[in-house]
Amino acid sequence: MTPVNPRRGYLLGLSAYLIWGLFPLYFKAIEQIPALEIIVHRVVWSAIFGALLLLLWKHPGWWSELRSNPRRLAVLTLSGALIATNWLVYVWSVNNGRMLEASLGYYINPLINVLLGMLLLGERLRRLQWLAVGLAGLGVAQQLWQLGSLPWVSLVLAFSFGFYGLIRKQTEVQALPGLVVETWLLLPIALAWLLLSPDSVSVQPAFWSDSGALWLVAAGPITLLPLLCFNAAARHLPYITLGFLQYIAPTLVLLQAVLLFGEHFGSSQLLSFMCIWAALAVYSLDIWLGLRRRI
Repeated sequence: MTPVNPRRGYLLGLSAYLIWGLFPLYFKAIEQIPALEIIVHRVVWSAIFGALLLLLWKHPGWWSELRSNPRRLAVLTLSGALIATNWLVYVWSVNNGRMLEASLGYYINPLINVLLGMLLLGERLRRLQWLAVGLAGLGVAQQLWQLGSLPWVSLVLAFSFGFYGLIRKQTEVQALPGLVVETWLLLPIALAWLLLSPDSVSVQPAFWSDSGALWLVAAGPITLLPLLCFNAAARHLPYITLGFLQYIAPTLVLLQAVLLFGEHFGSSQLLSFMCIWAALAVYSLDIWLGLRRRI
């Protein structure tokens, strides 16, 4: 089993959430392609690039270990189904005008991570960490109140990714081989969609003579890299810490939405973000005090 390295875990976790936070820039570059079609190609090219990367980055014996342990293969099937559910619900929300609920899911998710870490992994919170959780919960509650109804899209997104991360943390499979298996399990569904959608943009031969095709192919490595970093970080960090790092991504998305794309940012949104930012500040203070006590 890989030795725990918190510093490596922080670097990997920060890398994952920074990339996820900058995803809007990529999706803006290919916004002429329907969202569902983008997701299909994310699966296809992630499977291809993941397999190529696995050939170059040797992991001796990973396949024989999986074959000799059907339970691990079953767990990866479950984690693949969870990430597929997460992607599909997100695509549905985009295509049906439910983006507010989708964005809220990214703020609920860290709280789900904290909850799962406490209930299932036996992780415990210190006083300042409880304060941070309370502030973050207050910010999420403000968004829930603004919606005026149960945001089932948000809850599905949050719980599916929360359990996905938890399962990968508990599975003794290295990050890259695990990701390759997950994406290949999703590949038949993606290929079936392409075969049954002859009118889709990317099925037309003329599309592949345009430079936009390269952007679509890039969906593979762009999808693979942050998931690879996330899965590796989950092996080195407490799940509670990993949960709070996730606030980096929606904060970056907020800055891009307001500063680059001119979206409205009202007082209710500001109140929620202030609570979340305060939670991050308190949690960071707790980490800093803990490091000082160790010196």
